Amino acid sequence: MDSVMKTTILFTLLLTATSLSLGQTTAQSNSSNPFLDREPPPISAEAKRDMEAKLEEARERYRAQPNEPEAAIWLGRRLAYPGRFREAIDFYTDAIKKFPRDARLYRHRGHRYLTTRQFALAIKDLKTAARLTKGKPDELEPDGQPNARNVPTSTLQFNIWYHLGLAYYLTGSNAKALAAYRECLKVSNSPDRLVATSHWLYMTLRRMNRTEEAATVLAPISGQMEIIENAGYHRLLLMYKGTISAESLQAEALKEASSPGSYSILYGLGSWYLYNGNRTEAIRVFQQMLSGSQWTSFGYIAAEADMKRLR
Repeated sequence: MDSVMKTTILFTLLLTATSLSLGQTTAQSNSSNPFLDREPPPISAEAKRDMEAKLEEARERYRAQPNEPEAAIWLGRRLAYPGRFREAIDFYTDAIKKFPRDARLYRHRGHRYLTTRQFALAIKDLKTAARLTKGKPDELEPDGQPNARNVPTSTLQFNIWYHLGLAYYLTGSNAKALAAYRECLKVSNSPDRLVATSHWLYMTLRRMNRTEEAATVLAPISGQMEIIENAGYHRLLLMYKGTISAESLQAEALKEASSPGSYSILYGLGSWYLYNGNRTEAIRVFQQMLSGSQWTSFGYIAAEADMKRLR
C-alpha cells in the first residue's frame, strides 16, 4: 500500500471518528437541555384540546402531502404550539433535508432554538433564512394562533430579522442586534410590526449608551396608532416617551402577571430601570418574572439572560 493511499485511509478514519464524536456531543447536549422537554406554560383544557386536534390535522395533511413544504411547515408549527419543542426541532431538521432552500423552515426552527435557549443554533438558522430571502419580495406569514380580528400582522422577512435581532440581543451582541433590527425596521410596514421592532431597537440603543439616537426611534410612535396584537410594546414605547408613567404601566402588567403579554411589559420595565441606573429595581422585576411560569415568552428569556450577566 503506497503512502498516498495510507494517508487517504487515515484521513477518512479520522473524519469518520470526528463526525461520530460531533454527533455524540450534539446528542449529549440535546439530552441535557432541560428546555427541550420542559412542561409548557399552563393553558386551559379547551385550548389544549384545540391544539391537539389541529396537530392531528397537520399530521394527516403531511401524510397526504409529504412533498409539500407548506404541509411540513405547519406540522412543525403545530408540534411547537403545545410545547413539543424537541419533536418540532427534530421534524424541522428532517424537513430541511427535503427542502433545503425553503427559508421558512430555518425561520421556524430558529424560533424554537430560541425557545430552548440554543442561541448559537438560532443565529445560524436565521442568518441562513435571511440569505435565502435576500432580494426577494416579502410575504405575509399566516398566524397559527390568530388574534381577535383574525388579521395576520407579520411577514416572513420581518420574523427572520426580528428573531435574529433577538438572538443577538440575548447573547449580548448589541452591535449585531442593532444591525438586525435596522433591517427589521425596513419591513415593519404596519403599526404592529413598527412598535415591536421599535421597542427592541430602542432598548438595544439605550444599552449601547446611544441615548439621542434611541430618542429618534420614538418619533413615529403616537397614542393614536391602531394596534391589533402588540399593545404591550406600544405602551412601553409611550412610557419611554414620557406619556405613561412606569408605575402605572407596572401596575397594569402585574394585574395580568400570568399572561405572556405581561412579561413583555415587565421585561421592558426591568430593562428600562437597568439602563437608567436603577439596578436594584431591575433585578427585583426580573426575579419576579422568573418566579412565574411563562418561560417560553421572549420577555422571560431576556430577563433570564440579563440575570446571568448581572450575577
